[in-house]
Amino acid sequence: MNPSPGTGTKCQILFTVNGEARKVLAHPMERLLDVLRNDLALKGTKEGCGEGECGSCSVLLDGMLVNSCLVPVVQATGASIVTIEGMSAQALMIPLQEAFLECGGTQCGICTPGMILAAVHLLEKTPEPAPADIREGLAGNLCRCTGYQQIFEAVAMAARRMVRK
Repeated sequence: MNPSPGTGTKCQILFTVNGEARKVLAHPMERLLDVLRNDLALKGTKEGCGEGECGSCSVLLDGMLVNSCLVPVVQATGASIVTIEGMSAQALMIPLQEAFLECGGTQCGICTPGMILAAVHLLEKTPEPAPADIREGLAGNLCRCTGYQQIFEAVAMAARRMVRK
């Protein structure tokens, strides 16, 4: 019988979170999501499904959009992690936040951090996305409140605003 992720010896994990070098003592198989929320008090990363299906726990891990509920913390050793809290200095944040508010792209707030991170990830790669690009870029994120159209419109609006600058 294998020990559960919360049992056994803890190890020191070093990584960078939102531009700051961090060190935690954690069980190697503990979820990155739990370490971010519980050990580092970064509560913006949400747990939705716990199965990697909803995207609420999305973070950028070395520039890749990942579901932190599926990442063992030991896998993040030496990595650079960006959470929603680390996005405040991101140039895309203000236009995205404004567009999400204007278009009604936020309701309960569970999916919003993951949607924003997915949108930033998309717009950094594709500054002028077509509607299909937006749908594909946000495909890993579920929203049970908005029906998606408002979110797609918000991302398109933010992209237009950034292109004009």
